[in-house]
Amino acid sequence: MEAYEFIRNAIIEGDYEPGMRLTEEFLAAELQLSRTPIREALKRLQTEGLITPLKRGLSVRTFSPQDIQQIYDLRALLEGYAASQAALLRSEHDVQVIKKINLLYAQAINRFDHSHAVTIKEIARLNNRYHEAILAASHNNHIEFLISKVVVLPLVFRSFFWYDQPAVKQSLLDHQIILRAIELQDPDRAKTAMMEHIYKGRDHVLLHLSEISDKEEETL
Repeated sequence: MEAYEFIRNAIIEGDYEPGMRLTEEFLAAELQLSRTPIREALKRLQTEGLITPLKRGLSVRTFSPQDIQQIYDLRALLEGYAASQAALLRSEHDVQVIKKINLLYAQAINRFDHSHAVTIKEIARLNNRYHEAILAASHNNHIEFLISKVVVLPLVFRSFFWYDQPAVKQSLLDHQIILRAIELQDPDRAKTAMMEHIYKGRDHVLLHLSEISDKEEETL
């Protein structure tokens, strides 16, 4: 795996946590590579907004409540529009792809509930695939490009680690409602369901951060 993919995956999956300082020396030792590919990977990740500069070195990006509010609100608008376009323009193949991914998502959630044989990482990956499949079904490269600039994958991915079983099951129910609206070619329903789904995710993340803040204040 090349340096860029390794570091990006480590950030997205939370192995490199928000605020963690990243240096070329550390990463070169971690990946057993020279500094040149590390330096190029860090420049690319900084451009993508996954890392931010420090006086010396770089750190994994952190998010304030205001950041989260703005990111999710923009995501709701863009993905809501994409879902409506998918309902209008999807092919039968698109519908089958979304159905297949959502079935895998449901199976992963079921295995997680009963035995934890599947990790929350797999559930989060399948969730990302589901949203990507809807974007593909919109057949609009422009909206895909815009969403790629707005959706911060580490934030979305890590939010799943804060979900309990009822919340994960609610996410699956939302997916099924969105899928049904797309299958029935109901753009208004698809848009509304997608926006509501993302707003639920936003509220979940903000509530979790608020609870962490309250606990920290109690220990002071």
